Amino acid sequence: RVPLRKGKSLRQTLREHGLLEKYLKQHPFDLAAKYFRSRITAEPLQNYLDNEYFGTISIGTPAQEFTVVFDTGSSNLWVPSVYCSSPACSNHNRFNPAESSTFISTNESLYIAYGTGSMSGVLGYDTVTVANIEVINQIFGLAETEPGAFFYYTPFDGILGLAFPSIASSGATPVFDNMMMQNLVAKDLFSVYLSKDEQSGSFVLFGAIDPLYTTNGITWIPLSAETYWQIRMDSVSIGGEGIACAFGCQAIVDTGTSLLAVPDRALGAILSILGANSNGEISCRAASTLPSIVFHINGKAFPVPPSAYVLESNGYCTVGFQGMDVPTESGELWILGDVFIREYYVIFNRATNMVGLSRLP
Repeated sequence: RVPLRKGKSLRQTLREHGLLEKYLKQHPFDLAAKYFRSRITAEPLQNYLDNEYFGTISIGTPAQEFTVVFDTGSSNLWVPSVYCSSPACSNHNRFNPAESSTFISTNESLYIAYGTGSMSGVLGYDTVTVANIEVINQIFGLAETEPGAFFYYTPFDGILGLAFPSIASSGATPVFDNMMMQNLVAKDLFSVYLSKDEQSGSFVLFGAIDPLYTTNGITWIPLSAETYWQIRMDSVSIGGEGIACAFGCQAIVDTGTSLLAVPDRALGAILSILGANSNGEISCRAASTLPSIVFHINGKAFPVPPSAYVLESNGYCTVGFQGMDVPTESGELWILGDVFIREYYVIFNRATNMVGLSRLP
């Protein structure tokens, strides 16, 4: 069990430095680049300005500690290295291979492109410790460049991907796959709980399901693709009326995306129904009167109430939706990020290739 903590919103950090408006103009969010370029060479961007959950791992012998996002929307592990001279590395922990007796170098390079920047570096092998689990000979990226401002302001050092090997850059074996192959977990699954309202207690649990969070039962949903944790949705409704995904659509359950990312056409309808402006801003006083948004998946309803999707920061209220337009062969794509996950205990089962959802007590 790895405890997770929630960091200050990147939006809030940039606003405090007077950089938010400039940043938004320079870096419009590009989810098409985020997800579908990553099928070839790129790894998804983990966070667009809003809060993120992260925990601590260590790499090497003796251990060097790093704060990472445990991300079900990507498959690579990487951290900054001492070879990195980018400003984004200067204020984060950096791995020094010379100080690890178990490090094995390679001549392989790693490049990961993001909608707001990129990272590049080299691949190496070392012992990676996650909670009390020691994964030996784990391949990971040592970042040598992290251009741009995005990573400079993030509260985490690197990223630990928990998706499938099929989308790993440079063919690197993901950490959880090595956990399974080295028989380090009791079951081939992991589960995630994200707390609400600044409460503590968030965690990712490897190899087990915590029964305290499944008292309302588990709904198991088969994956529609073994890339991301991708499932099929039946429809999306508000107030009993269908608003999108009328003929079914695809959805990715992604701990590394803070918001609910929805097709542009659906976003317009949602904002209109909720009374939000085109930027998603809404009156904080109206938040409590808004309806739930209901995701119909595998024949069951999964509501997300306004207490989950209305985000308040320094007196500003916005709805936690981000527009995108990413067509797929099987219909439109939605991304069920932290706004959705906070309402459910989520189990990612590699033994059955299913996602389990349990309404939190």
